[in-house]
Parts: sequence; C-alpha cells; structure tokens
Amino acid sequence: MKLTAYIALLVLNVALVCCKKDNYITSQDARLEFSADTVRFDTVFTTVGSITQSFKIFNENDQKLHLRNIMLKGGTASSFKINVNGTIGPEVRDIDIEANDSIYVFVSVMINQGAGNLPFVIQDSIEITYNNNKKFVQLESWGQNANFLRSRLITGRVTWTAGLPYVILGGVLIDTNAVLTIQKGSRIYLHADAPMIVDGTLLVNGEKYDSTRVYFRSDRLDNTYRDLPAGWPGIYFRGSSKSSVLNYAVIQNAYQAVVTEKPSSTAEAKVTLNQCIIDNAYDAGILALESSVKASNCLISNCGKNIQLAYGGNYQFDQCTVVSYSGIYQTHKEPVLFLSNNTKQDNTVLTADLTANFRNCIFWGEGGALEDEVVSSKQGNTVFAVNISNSLWKVKTAPANVTASAVINGQSPAFDSVNTQKNFFNFRLKSGSPVIDKGVSTGLLIDLDGRPRAVNLPDLGAYEKQ
Repeated sequence: MKLTAYIALLVLNVALVCCKKDNYITSQDARLEFSADTVRFDTVFTTVGSITQSFKIFNENDQKLHLRNIMLKGGTASSFKINVNGTIGPEVRDIDIEANDSIYVFVSVMINQGAGNLPFVIQDSIEITYNNNKKFVQLESWGQNANFLRSRLITGRVTWTAGLPYVILGGVLIDTNAVLTIQKGSRIYLHADAPMIVDGTLLVNGEKYDSTRVYFRSDRLDNTYRDLPAGWPGIYFRGSSKSSVLNYAVIQNAYQAVVTEKPSSTAEAKVTLNQCIIDNAYDAGILALESSVKASNCLISNCGKNIQLAYGGNYQFDQCTVVSYSGIYQTHKEPVLFLSNNTKQDNTVLTADLTANFRNCIFWGEGGALEDEVVSSKQGNTVFAVNISNSLWKVKTAPANVTASAVINGQSPAFDSVNTQKNFFNFRLKSGSPVIDKGVSTGLLIDLDGRPRAVNLPDLGAYEKQ
C-alpha cells in the first residue's frame, strides 16, 4: 500500500508540473527580456533597402507566455518592416512563447527618397503587449539620398560632382573615347554586381583632405559587411582605355581593385595613380597584364595579392608602400610584389617585354609563412628589365633577374600603429624607422598626405615623417 501511494503521489506531482507548464502565466510580473533594446542600421541608401537584422524575445518564466501583439508604432507608413516567426507585420497578434523559450523578431528598413544631401535619421519603435504590460524596442536607421545609376553607359564627356553620393547597381561602362571626370569629395558606392569598366578615360580629381578625396567602395555599409573584402568587383581598364589619371583616390574592399590590360596607345601611362590608397582587396590590389602603370605616393595594403605585374608591360613606382598583414579578414599568403614576363594560354606560354622601375618603396608583409615578399618569374628571351633601388624589402632569396641597389633587407619599417585584431593600420613611420632619409630625389615634393617631402633625402614609402 505504501508503494502504491508513493507511485500515485509521484504521478500526481508530475501531472501538476506538466499542467503548470501547459498553463499560461497571467501575472503582470511575468518576466520578459530582449536581446537588444535598440536595433540600429548604418547608412541605408534611399530606395535600396537594408539587410535584415533581428532581436530575440525571451520568456524567462516556467509557464507559457501569451503576447497579445507585436506592433510597429509607425504602422503601414513606417520605413521599417517586421517579421515575427514567419508572419509579416506591421502588427502580429497572439504569439505564444513556451516556458523558458524565445522567439525572433526580424527587422528591415526601406527609406524613401527625399530632399537634401546630408544623411538623416529614421526612427520608429516596436511595441510588445502582454499581461497588461507594454514594452518597447527602439528602431533607428541613418538614411542617405543618392544618385542611383543602374547599368549605365557613359558617352561623351561626363562629370560627377560631390554632394549626393553615387550608388552603382549593375555596373558602369565608360565608352571608347568617352571621359568620366569625378570631382573632389565624391563618394562612389558600388553593388556586388557593379564593376566600373573603362574603355575610354577616367579622371579622378581628389585632393589631400579626407573630405576631398574620392572614395570607391561597396554599398554595404552595415557593420557586418562594411569592411569585408570582395564587396564589389573593382575598376577595370580594358584594352582601348587610355590616359586615365587618379589623384587622391581611395579604393577599398574590392575583389580586384585596379586591373589594367594591354599597352598604352599614347606616350602616357594607361593608368596613373597619384596619392592613392588601395586597401583590402580580396584578390589583387593592382593587376596589370602587358600594360602600363605609373604610381607615386601610393599605399597598396592588405590585399590578397598587392601588386601583380604579369605578362610584361611598362611600369614606374615611386615612393610607394606595399604591405600586407594577416588579419581578421584575410591571411597573408602571397608576396606583396610579383613580377612576370609570361602567362599561359591554352597550355602555351606567352611572353612579352617587361620594364619596371621601383624607387624609394617599401615591400613588407607579416603574419603569414612567406619568406620572400618580392618574387619574379622570367621565361623566354624577351626583355626583363626590373630595377629596385633605394627601397626596403623582406626577402630570404633575392628575386632572379632583378637589379637591386641600396636596398634594405629584413628590417621592420617601424610603422606607426598596427593592430590586426582591431583591424587598425597606420602605415606612417615612427621616429627611428630605418627608412627615414634613405631615399633619392624623385622630384616628388609631397607625400600621400599632401605634406612636404624632403627633396634630396626623402623617406622611403608613401609617407614622409614630419
């Protein structure tokens, strides 16, 4: 009898517990928590829309909790949209959350185009009602009007100016004999499907201040994606392009930042880069195929392959810093400078003349397994005239067929600040750097910051120690 009574009591307790969990908690003191009290979106371009973000609602009680509704306070007029467990708002009613369980609320934003050039703030809130309680999660997004161009063909002479940024969807093609001029302070945001293809001429007229440089970058500005490499394809200078000049351009987070092919059809370089920053490209920072590039005071940093000069060509690099560190987005696996007079096509090796001169440059990498940051490849009997002078490099085995003079090997350049975990890089020079006053005169009177450069004994690299 005692055993039977014990079993009956145990069954009763289990039943009571189960009933308790199946019942709803109706107390106004029921505990409800949120994974965030505010959902924020970084700058969203008007008419484009955002990524989707989410937050969780936690039922921290040992009974079910019934939410009467989850509602956008702005209703159907709100720029925000919500989705609760697959049900689209602006209001979702009668949601149950199991004991000690949670649900997701997904939020996106679409901002209508309005007047004005400056960014603006869009706000709303989500109201959650339960057991005579009301709680709120705030919503906030920065909006930005823009010039939207989709699959645009540039013909004739066209000028882009500062003010509204340019958002490119589907790509831009500068036609043969067309000239696109981009004025100082312009911001160019390109979608994942949007290369800038140059069959004519691209002229970028940036100036030295951050506000007057011209920026090319992905249109994904949310925290998760804004610094990821390969956010957009890059700038491609094709065979017919000629005499493009980029001054104070910042090209960030592309797949291949600058690609140029075929020789120049004029006495000028096909692509001239002055005081430019090319950063965080997934594949190549500069990829040149039997082409011509003239670069001065440029920083090419943290790319999968910083500079690749393949299948010959004609190149001049002065006062450039070419550097890569393994960081949170990429592992440094390829030399920062690769030089080649050959390429393979359908199992046939093709060769072309290569002439390349580097003066007062830095070639450095850290965080990978590489011992040689400058590598060359020569095949056949074509011209292979590569000179690197008054520069610093990191190599264990000197590159074959490269003439080097007054080169510092293996000494850290002593950059100002490098923090790979925080993705922070300042490639200016510390006092006592071995590259200070080690250059020769190149005729360049300024550095990448637009500051004065010593004429007779300049520092190596893009930045002059002030």
